[in-house]
Amino acid sequence: MLFNDLGLSAELLRAIEEQGYKEATPVQRQAIPLILEGRDVLAGAQTGTGKTAGFTLPLLQRLQASGGAQRRPRALILTPTRELAAQVHQSVRDYGRHLPFKAIEIFGGVSIRPQISRLRGGIDIVIATPGRLLDHLQQRTIDLSAVDTLVLDEADRMLDMGFIRDIRRILAVLPKQRQNLLFSATFSDEIRRLAADLLDSPAEIQVAPRNTTADRVTQIVYPVDKARKRELLSHRIGTANWRQVLVFTRTKHGANRLAQQLTRDGIESTAIHGNKSQGARTKALADFKAGRVRVLVATDLAARGLDIDRLPHVVNYELPNVAEDYVHRIGRTARAGQDGHAVSLVCVDELKLLRDIERLLNRKIERETVPGYEPDPRIKAEPIQNGRSAKPARKKPGGHRKGRPGVAAGGRNRSSGQRRYAS
Repeated sequence: MLFNDLGLSAELLRAIEEQGYKEATPVQRQAIPLILEGRDVLAGAQTGTGKTAGFTLPLLQRLQASGGAQRRPRALILTPTRELAAQVHQSVRDYGRHLPFKAIEIFGGVSIRPQISRLRGGIDIVIATPGRLLDHLQQRTIDLSAVDTLVLDEADRMLDMGFIRDIRRILAVLPKQRQNLLFSATFSDEIRRLAADLLDSPAEIQVAPRNTTADRVTQIVYPVDKARKRELLSHRIGTANWRQVLVFTRTKHGANRLAQQLTRDGIESTAIHGNKSQGARTKALADFKAGRVRVLVATDLAARGLDIDRLPHVVNYELPNVAEDYVHRIGRTARAGQDGHAVSLVCVDELKLLRDIERLLNRKIERETVPGYEPDPRIKAEPIQNGRSAKPARKKPGGHRKGRPGVAAGGRNRSSGQRRYAS
């Protein structure tokens, strides 16, 4: 179906044409008419399906139909990460270029003062992470009393990151009468409960079955000893002449170390993770997209929402502890009809994680042993804890691990709903 057939305004169709698009994706074909009708929507759509345009286009048209620009925000889009907020903001700017509306991206890691200044000048659309938006609400620098459209983008990830309490605090200050749109890669019980509280007789869209991987992604596992993973990765990048590679590690420290080691091997690399400043993360992504950097090493959180066109290679340097994250990782490649290549370097410690992934996918991933890198069968598996192989943490008397009971390493009490990561 062409965008011309979806009832969009001339200004939006002109912007779509300037972006080089003609045919709508499945999520866009289903979501746009429903949102234009004013329906609440519960949409199951993974990153890379075109979901961002699926809600930004009708949102802009509804603003256009309800009158010109105003001083108070009328649309609020909540995202889990800074990168996704920046991506959505760019989408709003691209598609709204021929409309009079002003949009702002609000997230932490940067000064709040410029955000306050822009809000005072009048804003129609706010794209925000929950933590920084609450900062503005507490300082009374934003007025959400005129919001008539709320979008929760990648709601499953926001719940995974412990944002549920923040979300409910934000919902409490919004007008009761509004349109609500919830987009999620998966429909967990927690998502269903949130949808039941938030949405009014929603239309439900499911454009990709849960936990499926892209048909055009070739998946392969290279068994290798943990100590030789970096050597094998350098070998594969060099001999196969991979020019643009997104590599996943479990930890921020591991991402930094691997990027430094690959650079020493002559493969220009950089890392992106939550401890990096927003400026450093933006520069790393820009360098990678422009080809100035060959390898981008990322943690799962930092990679969420990254928008990289024609990414040919994704490497799981370390398998994720949560099997569903494997699907999100390899979904970064094979977009827009392109072929993709997903490689996993698996040591003996990770064989259980690999079995969990294969059980989730309901298929066995092809193995290939690279000559010269055969695993040593004498090496025994070690437990993986906090993202790396380690001995169990020393326990305090009374059976609790060292540290506050109920608090994950590096974070806050997840059950309380407090944020575990800076937004």
